[in-house]
Amino acid sequence: MTPSVVDFEPFARRRARVQRLLGKNSLLILPAAPSVVVGRDIDLRYLPDSDLYYLSGYTEPGAVLVLGPAKEEESFTLFVRPRDPEQERWSGVRGGPEAAREIYGADAAYPLAELEDRLAQRIARAEILYYPLGSGSDELEALIRRAVSNARLKRQRTGRGLRALLDPGTLLDELRLFKDDHELGLLAEASRITVDAFRDAAPRIRPGAGEWEVEAALEEGFRRRGADGVAFATIVGSGPNATILHYIDNSRVMHAGELLLIDAGARYRHYNGDISRTFPVSGRFTPAQRDLYDVVLAAHDNAIAAVEPGITYAEVHHIAVRTMVQGLVDLGIMTGEVDEIIAEQSYKRYYPHQTGHWLGLDVHDVGDYSLDGEPRPLMPGMVLTVEPGLYIPADDERVPEELRGAGIRIEDDVVVTDTGHEVLTAGLPTAAAEVEALLS
Repeated sequence: MTPSVVDFEPFARRRARVQRLLGKNSLLILPAAPSVVVGRDIDLRYLPDSDLYYLSGYTEPGAVLVLGPAKEEESFTLFVRPRDPEQERWSGVRGGPEAAREIYGADAAYPLAELEDRLAQRIARAEILYYPLGSGSDELEALIRRAVSNARLKRQRTGRGLRALLDPGTLLDELRLFKDDHELGLLAEASRITVDAFRDAAPRIRPGAGEWEVEAALEEGFRRRGADGVAFATIVGSGPNATILHYIDNSRVMHAGELLLIDAGARYRHYNGDISRTFPVSGRFTPAQRDLYDVVLAAHDNAIAAVEPGITYAEVHHIAVRTMVQGLVDLGIMTGEVDEIIAEQSYKRYYPHQTGHWLGLDVHDVGDYSLDGEPRPLMPGMVLTVEPGLYIPADDERVPEELRGAGIRIEDDVVVTDTGHEVLTAGLPTAAAEVEALLS
């Protein structure tokens, strides 16, 4: 379907940047993500391929984007589903080739039935082809392989033709890592929606309530505020479920004295928010829970405070690790010298993951964390999460009994700015007393 209110100028600017990188004899081909069908004929809500969307804004299934040098007559071409009144009666209006040209700005647009003949001609003129093998339909993969094989034979006879097949990520990942103003605005809105939905859902947390009730409140809050849906499967883990990093069953009843870990985000116009907070089910942290919570909070605060241009992602992680290891030693949960614990990585029993990830069109967004084998410095326009956490195994006898099986994670979304950073999710408090106040 065609979008209601979308500014397509940012997509055109991105295509122009990619075309400058392509060179005169290169071709980029991006297939749409496939529709997901469960059972025999039940379609799940469609999500477009992130790279294809990044360059076009196109959101219908089945599309194929072809981008060549800017000087070509049909440099930006879309192959799309044609209009079909009978099919549209069942699954919604299609834009067809007309909308691909008039709304999305394609230089040329054709029905998918013409893909094979027209694409083979384009590939035959290319020397470098960017295509994500394994991402398209079986039919498109077979078409690409035939075209590549034919181009190879042609090169043997003429000295011209395809010489390299590369992953599009070699061009697009680095561009997508740095968000433009348009993207930052959408990420800020996704974060705002996520913050407000957390505030809605917090009062649902109480002994005897189901994890699923909190999940429902969060996701209702997302949709009511205009989000497309969830950024990822909502995590609502109480008691020992909080120690399962990607727990998504959300099927347990919460009990007094436990902690509840929520990790959730809204997806707004294909950009994502991502927040984690940990709540005391009874309304107040016990002293021991508060002590452990404050260790994670200190790691969270110290790591965010360090975010600025020039510091590396690895250094941000190390700051969080050192803060948490020191806290665990101070609480008597770990023993030994902090430097030795870090060197031996024995802290991973309680903190097994990294301190964050890139955020954007994908929740775990594209972009390398190191360059030429060295940790990369943060730069303005990057967006990352900061999310330290501690997870105490239920059978760990070195830890006070009331903390066994407890999981705590605190996560916020952070933009690297020219002078430091901006926390997009700062509207949702992290201090223990303020978290408790959200429950009332």
